[in-house]
Amino acid sequence: MESPIYRQLNEALRELLRVGEFKDGDRFLTERDVASRFGVSRITANKALAGLVSERRLEFRKGIGTFVRSGTLDYNLRNLTSFTALVESHGRQATTELLAFERSKRGIPELDGKPAIYVERLRLADGVPVIFERRHIVAKLCPGLRKTDLSGSIYKLWRERYFLSLAGAEQTIRAVNVRGREAELLRMKAGAAGLLNTSTGFLDGRQALWYEQTLYRGDAYEFFNRLGYVESPGAAVGRLI
Repeated sequence: MESPIYRQLNEALRELLRVGEFKDGDRFLTERDVASRFGVSRITANKALAGLVSERRLEFRKGIGTFVRSGTLDYNLRNLTSFTALVESHGRQATTELLAFERSKRGIPELDGKPAIYVERLRLADGVPVIFERRHIVAKLCPGLRKTDLSGSIYKLWRERYFLSLAGAEQTIRAVNVRGREAELLRMKAGAAGLLNTSTGFLDGRQALWYEQTLYRGDAYEFFNRLGYVESPGAAVGRLI
């Protein structure tokens, strides 16, 4: 189990990135710097730095040092990740433009036909649009939801205002060519590559909460996953389109 000191140090280092003390591409604190600045052992400092490398917030360059990762944002394949938290962890500013907010008595099959709220949001990092989100939300699970509630992390809203226990989502991701209105919104050249995430999110007990079709700029995201041991040959996990 992680010690309180280690957890506090990890959060303190993340805060340095959030407040912009170190920008993308900057050389980060050394193990000795961390130990001296925060009054911890070098073993603890090393472990904390390794943790941020594992989280892909930092990168280690052999023989040179540790640097703040720059460029693309990570798409975590294992967990639901807040866009707002992800962008801020990179020391950048996350903003949201609400493009549509509509209530409908009709639902969609993915939400078992329940009345839903349809939302379109454009998500930006340092003023650059990187995600175009189209999401249907089961209305009865979010009573009183307003346009002004959707300016930040919707996961945080569900947890802290509606006390919903998010169990996860089932998703498919595929490469697409972005055109038309979507390309204009994301400031992309027509036909440029994007990633389309189609997913249904659930509460505990597999109760559907949302269905989304979210488009990511191909030049702004990269996939991140941590693989385990080598398995014996078997059926591939995935589908040929």
